[in-house]
Amino acid sequence: MVSDAENKITVEFNLECNEVEFDRSKLEVMLIAACKRFDCDEAVITVAILDDGAIRELNSKFLASQTVTDVISFDTSQNNHRQFDLAVNAEMAASQAKNRGHEAEAELALYVLHGLLHNLGFDDKDSATAEKMHRTEDDILQEYRYGVVYNSD
Repeated sequence: MVSDAENKITVEFNLECNEVEFDRSKLEVMLIAACKRFDCDEAVITVAILDDGAIRELNSKFLASQTVTDVISFDTSQNNHRQFDLAVNAEMAASQAKNRGHEAEAELALYVLHGLLHNLGFDDKDSATAEKMHRTEDDILQEYRYGVVYNSD
């Protein structure tokens, strides 16, 4: 767990799947910076690293879908307390990274950042908003040395 004393942003991990090795501190720094970049100065971000089965269960329970997905994000903020809960699929990240020819850690970082950006107001429901979101993801991922991940095809 890393806490940003100046801006009161805390990042916590719940590691339920060890499919992808990743540098927690690097990912935490990126998430804190993304919050600051979009004027979120105080938040608790919880990241659950899951496998296909666990994320399918969440998808079924909360989104009435039986499919496996890459990330599910929840904004559980109350009053002035910002809380973002992210569930990311490490098993899918490993598989997709292999198929797309980049590191699994970068794919996992993409999923985590994607979920956070949804909670910070980004949307990918139509082509214009999706393009803006994915460009923002790749800009941030490059800045933190994960490389171009979304548009790497």
